[in-house]
Amino acid sequence: MITPRLNLYLLVIITVIGLLSSPSKSLRFELESGHTKCIAEDIKSNSMTVGKYSIVNPHDSQPFPESHKLTVRVTSSYGNSYHYSERVESGQFAFTAAEAGDYMACFWAADHKPTVILTVDFDWKTGVAAKDWSNVAKKGSVDVMEMELKKMYDTVISIQEEMNYLREREDEMQGLNTSTNVKMAWLSFLSIIVCLSVAGLQVWHLKTFFQKKKLI
Repeated sequence: MITPRLNLYLLVIITVIGLLSSPSKSLRFELESGHTKCIAEDIKSNSMTVGKYSIVNPHDSQPFPESHKLTVRVTSSYGNSYHYSERVESGQFAFTAAEAGDYMACFWAADHKPTVILTVDFDWKTGVAAKDWSNVAKKGSVDVMEMELKKMYDTVISIQEEMNYLREREDEMQGLNTSTNVKMAWLSFLSIIVCLSVAGLQVWHLKTFFQKKKLI
């Protein structure tokens, strides 16, 4: 029997998971034929990511018009391609990020006369949010409490990994700032040396000129 205390415990777990869940992008946007729209997502290495996209049918009771086709490509910041689909109405992708950084999902609608506007639904999940918990529950035959505990554990691990990743990025930025400051200091020093050298040459030139004219 589930006691009130257990109910409260489950409610706290679900609330924590809701507050600490991994990033998830779900949006609807419009795309004009002949144009491209790209969406970026910062993903750390070894993170699972899942995306689904589909064109909204302007006429529910009829098949898609021939003009309503998408070409979709997902690439990493290093230019590696993780997904490519050409002239499709819907699709999905799933992969584990091999490298940390910004991943780009670019949607291109073929040129069409007259111009048409495509409405696209796009759902992009990473980390814990990308995991199919319904299948986990079915395969493991676990009850609600165990599944929520698994979610919470994976969420905490994901947050810890995210914090480590942010620390690494912060160290990289600090190293870049330090290197830039050192270079700027050397540049300032060289600029001062050049200015003093030019000033000295001007003084020497004027002194020589006045001596030749016997003004001094």
